[in-house]
Formats: sequence, structure tokens, C-alpha cells
Amino acid sequence: MKKSALALAVLASVFLSAHAQQTLPSETPDEFRAPVASFDYIKRTVMIPMRDGVHLNTVIVLPRNAHNAPMLLTRTPYSAEGMTSQSENAQMESILQGYDNQADVIVKGGYIRVVQDVRGKYGSQGDYVMNRPMAGTEFNPTAIDHSTDTWDTIEWLSKNVPESNGKVGIIGGSYDGFLPLVALVNPHPALKVAVPMNPMVDNWRGDDWFHNGAFRQVNLPYILEQVVTRRNEARWFTNTYDDYDTFMRAGSAGELARQRGVEQSGFWRKVLAHPAYDSFWQSQAVDKILARQTITVPTLLVHSLWDAEDIYGAIAVYQALKPNDKDNKVFLVMGPWNHGGQDGDGSKLGPVKFNSDTGLHFREEILRPFLDRYLKDDPPPEALAAKIAPVTAFETGTNKWRTLDRWPAAAGAPAALKLGANATLTLADAMPATQSYRNGYDEYISDPAKPVPYRARPIAAVGYDEAKGQTWPRWLVDDQREASGRTDVLTYTTGVLTAPVKISGEPVAHLLAATSGTDADWVVKLIDVYPDQVPSQPEMGGYQLMISADIFRGRYRESLETPKPIKANAPLPYRFALPAANHVFLPGHRIMVQIQSSWFPLYDRNPQTFVPNIFHAQPADYKKASQRIYHDSYIELPLVR
Repeated sequence: MKKSALALAVLASVFLSAHAQQTLPSETPDEFRAPVASFDYIKRTVMIPMRDGVHLNTVIVLPRNAHNAPMLLTRTPYSAEGMTSQSENAQMESILQGYDNQADVIVKGGYIRVVQDVRGKYGSQGDYVMNRPMAGTEFNPTAIDHSTDTWDTIEWLSKNVPESNGKVGIIGGSYDGFLPLVALVNPHPALKVAVPMNPMVDNWRGDDWFHNGAFRQVNLPYILEQVVTRRNEARWFTNTYDDYDTFMRAGSAGELARQRGVEQSGFWRKVLAHPAYDSFWQSQAVDKILARQTITVPTLLVHSLWDAEDIYGAIAVYQALKPNDKDNKVFLVMGPWNHGGQDGDGSKLGPVKFNSDTGLHFREEILRPFLDRYLKDDPPPEALAAKIAPVTAFETGTNKWRTLDRWPAAAGAPAALKLGANATLTLADAMPATQSYRNGYDEYISDPAKPVPYRARPIAAVGYDEAKGQTWPRWLVDDQREASGRTDVLTYTTGVLTAPVKISGEPVAHLLAATSGTDADWVVKLIDVYPDQVPSQPEMGGYQLMISADIFRGRYRESLETPKPIKANAPLPYRFALPAANHVFLPGHRIMVQIQSSWFPLYDRNPQTFVPNIFHAQPADYKKASQRIYHDSYIELPLVR
């Protein structure tokens, strides 16, 4: 037995020795050190401590040999590492390409680029809350918010980046534009400038989630992907090519969200619980918050005239801040862009051409001098010489930049675009004294089973990949002829203009309308109709270009906070503002107004019978309604006379 055991042990030893001889050594080093000495930048990743012990992941990209350089900070829920690794390249400008990185301005200006993940996202610790409410309020009883996190971040940066001059500017667009605004609440002394671009401001009145009570259901994929995982790993799925079919088959927005698992998101449960403009939304409206502040930090608000996502916010903040801006620290730029279009080539949007690169003009002639003036210890002479107007607004139609003392530029009594019989539209100098509902009306049937598409079908899912047919960023300049030919869309048109008509401000819809239902949506579109032939650009012949348009949910006619049924078949007044415009309707063009009762699937369908919460509407609740628009209706135009 002993000899047998010994023999087995010898055999086992021989086997293990042979097996060991067959194992190859790893070719992966324990730690790879990239040879970056030739790069024109240095990249550091640090975890910056907040006052509550949470650490936030922060990427710092410094020009090599930086000395006494200012810092430009962006705080984001979209991955700091991703925003600073747009390519594997030895050039700082290349790794910063992409949304929210004004790479040419940053590199030419010698700025230190800082990008930070907000708490709860990507590499940062803590819990994520969508547009985290201000600390010490009903919806955030803690002592922590984005304002305190920004303060703590700037405190650390100003003391721990020896290559800097200790001065910080904060910049960003969309959600990243909301964060510079919040930084203006109790700002850190080292914060010297803020540039909120296309910011989320009031998500019920006119930014991402609602417009005047109508839910922007195409943002459901964003809510899912942004909230349910730390690193945006969850993906929205679809079984159709046409988003129109996806949303129609589900029924209500609430049902589609349930089918996709969105109800697992705490934020979505809050949306479901707050469909009206109650304290939840009002307390988070950044324009209302900032209206109570004294602005001490020079702030450049950037607004896009065709912003498909946040067309409300920048103008609302400007109007809230300007009355208290005694030291002239608040500036506004308005450009002919889509959401974030100022970051790239601004020479055109869809088929609409502007005769120059408006994005480059903004970055070189406005943004960089603005940053240099306030962030550099010794601003270059061109920055000091640059005359940055209180308002710099691109005038569409004439395609010229205008410098203004204030916004809106229109002064004096507005004009009225009056709806008339036989689909006519008349421009009058004076506003109507009364609405009598005795001057006739036009009528159409609004059928929730066949809602009006917001763009020509098939409708691609919201996205930014042109190769996949995702043209969402430029849908606001879509030709509106498809809608004007529908029987459930009313169309009113002026004669051919013989003189220019210039507007500068917010058009306001004044509808006198009746519905056979007990709830209704009203969509109003102000349109520039091109001449039948445009020799220089034939495809623009007869083009119907939206200049300003929005939706209003009828249940909020009397109160945005408390929805009420509409009295059936009763002519009732509705008044709501459309997005800001700075446009000239040229001679040879015509002005058009379109009115409809659905804009699908951009907005959820109104059942047209009153239910307490439309998110929970059932199939039987959706009914046809007869809609009447009385000829007493008009559009108030901010006419520049």
C-alpha cells in the first residue's frame, strides 16, 4: 500500500509539473502607464469631498505647462469621463469635442477644463435625484443641493489646482445649463462667471417634461435611461419603426411607462403624482428661485430660437433677473439654433440657411471675450475692447445679428393677427376690445384615434444620429404643409406681404374656442410661408416654416394648479404665450396660423373627456370632440414698428 501511494504521488507530481509547464505567462502588465509625455495636456481624475462626506468624481484637463490659468467647470449627469474622452488623441481640443465642450474656446483661451459627475451618477458617490430641489425645502429637507455641491467643488478647486489662478467659471447646456443657474444661489467667491445655455428651468411651464400641462411623452426614454441606473446602462426598447405606432398602441403615457418599467424610477412616480402645476413644480422653477436673489456673478444666458427641448428656460430666467440687475451683470444671447446648436456649425438648421456660421460667431465674438474678461488676471486687449451688448439677438428672416438694450425689443402697443372667415388672416394695428363670439367660427373634429402627427410619418425615435434617421434636433424647422392639408387642422393665411413685418418678443395666443368634450388641447403655430418659388434654393418654394408654436391643456384654463372640466359647447377664452421670436416676415412671404388639438406623439393625447389624471386614462375615456375656433380669436404680435 505504501509503494502504491508513493507511486500515485509521483504520478501526480509529474502531472502537475507538466501542467505548469503548459501555462503561459500573462501578457497584460499589472499596471499600464500610457506614454503621454507628447500630449499637449495633462489629465487628472480626483474625488472631491462634499460637506456631507460624499465624494464627487471630477476630471481635470490642463494644458501642458499651464500657469495661472482660469478654470472652466461643467457639472453633469452625463459622464465626466465621457465628456473628456471624445477621442483617443494627443490633442486637448480633440478629446473635448462633442456636446457641452466649447473645445475651440477652451483650448485657444488656455483654460483648465473641469468636468464633474453630479452626485449619484457615474463615478460620483451619493444618491441621484432628478433636478435635485433646493435644500431645506418641502421636497428636499436635507442641507445638500446642487448649490452646496458647487460651492464645495469650487472651494476645493481654488485651493488644489496649483496651475490655476483660482478663478472659476461654470458653463453648460440643458441639464448642465440648469446647474450653473443653481450655482448662482449663494455663489462661492471664486465663481467669477456663469454661462447657462439652453437651461432646464421650469419643467412644467415649457421645458422638458410638460408644456402648459401637456406631457412631453417622447421624453419617457430619457427618464428611464437617466434615472434607473447610475451609469445610464438601462435602454428603452421599441417594437416599431414609427414612434407614432409605439405610443398609440400603448394608449396613455402612464401605460407605456408601465410597460417599459419606468415606474421603478422614483422620479417618474413623482411625475405621476403631480400632473398639475402644484408646489412640487413651482418650488423647483429656477426663474422663481433666482428672482429672489441678488445676482453678483456676471451671467451670460444663451437661448436657441428653435430649441426642441428647453425653449422656455433662458428667456424666463432673463425676465426674472433683469428687474433686479442694478449692476448690469445679466446678458442674453439668442441664436438661430437647435438645442445646443451654438456648440457647432451654425450656418444652417435643416434646410434653413443663415448666410454665416452663427455658432462660430457666438463662440469667437461673444463667449470667449466674455469668459476672458472675467476669468483672466490679465485679459487680452480684444476681450476688454469687445462690446458685449446686454442682448445680442440673431434676427431670422433678414439673417443679421442685432445688439439690443433689452428683451423684448418691441415697444409700444402690440399688433393683432385676426382670424377671419374663409381661412383669412388680417394684421391689425390695434388689439380687439372684446371677444363677442358673434363673428362666426370654424369647426373641426378632433379624434384621439387619429391624432395629428407633430412631424411627417414615419416618426423616428428621439435621437441624435442622422445616419439612423434621427432628425429630432431640427424638427422645429420641419415644413408644416403636411399639417395644413388635414381636415383636423385649421389654417389661416394673410395675403402676400408688400412690406416687412418684424416681431421681437413672445407672440400670445388669444383663442375664443368651444369643445363638445369636457377637456381639450389647443395647439397654435405661427408660420412664415415662403414664396411659391425661391430661385436660389428651389426646395424652399412654398415652405411653411414654424417661427413660434406651443400647446395648452384646456383643463388649466382657470387655474394651472387646479384642473377643472371644460363646460361643453361653451365659447371660452384661452390665453397663452408662445416661445420668443426675433423674426422678419419678408415681402413676398405670407403669415400663417395653424390651430389643432393634438401634437402626437410629442405630447400625450388628451382624452377630451375630463378625467382626474390623464396618466391613468382608460381606452373608453378617449372620445371624438367637435372643436370650434371663433373668428374673434387672434394672435398678439410683439411688432417692432
